Amino acid sequence: MRTKLIKRNISGVLLLNKPIGISSHQALQIAKRIFYASKAGHTGTLDPMATGLLPVCFGDATKFTSFLLGADKTYKATLKLGYISSTGDADGVISFVGGVNLTQQQVELKLQSLIGKIMQTPPMYSAVKHQGKPLYTYARKGIEIERQPREVSIYDLQVEKLEGNKMGITVKCSTGTYIRTLAENIGRILGCGGAYLTSLCRKTIDNLDLLDAYTLDMLESMSPSQRDTCLSPTDTLLHNLPAVFVDSVAFKLLSHGQIVTDLALADKFPEMEKIRLYDQEKQFLGLGEVTTCGKIIPKRLMAIAST
Repeated sequence: MRTKLIKRNISGVLLLNKPIGISSHQALQIAKRIFYASKAGHTGTLDPMATGLLPVCFGDATKFTSFLLGADKTYKATLKLGYISSTGDADGVISFVGGVNLTQQQVELKLQSLIGKIMQTPPMYSAVKHQGKPLYTYARKGIEIERQPREVSIYDLQVEKLEGNKMGITVKCSTGTYIRTLAENIGRILGCGGAYLTSLCRKTIDNLDLLDAYTLDMLESMSPSQRDTCLSPTDTLLHNLPAVFVDSVAFKLLSHGQIVTDLALADKFPEMEKIRLYDQEKQFLGLGEVTTCGKIIPKRLMAIAST
């Protein structure tokens, strides 16, 4: 008789190093099983062919995943120049379009045109929704959907190596940037007709770094108590927001959804500034907003603040 696993109401953020060959959702489900977590979600989808940093949120941390959706990211990628792919990566149908005859110095000079704000059209093989369905569901049926270009920012683009038609790059970019589309643009700018991704690894999201992440194999080999030490606090997701500490009376009112006034905060913040809320013992309570008059409005609270 199979023993039924008891799910745990744990909260925290796991920095997962997603392996190649599985979707972000599959990686999430494996991590959820490993931790026996009752509730989990991830932020920042990676394609199956991509590896790297995938923040997984457990329990109350799922309330704050949206704070990473707009964060800047860093990727390392390898490209094959002079070829195009039907999917933009190595999983598609590959076609030769041109040769490469440039030095690394020439390449670096040409790629300066991509630094700054650029317009990108989302690829068909992406999770962008059209009439409620991801574009890739249409692409798999051979249906082309018209897409509108979007403005994204490329903050830095470094050529790490160039060997024949193989190029390694590191890109720091804004949210919404498609590296496979960037690869295609790089190929065209270099005059070889196009390029496609042969590998992609996400290194950072905001202040979160792949160097601090764990693989699924590492987690599987740990004891339950060791795994729990791998979780970062929930307020890691809100580190950019100012912290405000409240007393026990204010804490009780906020936990019941009531607005409290702290005159000491008056004129210290812009109108409706988002803040991290803590009690006097520095326990994270959740997300609030504060007005210029010092009124604190509770927005999303941890379970402990709602009991």
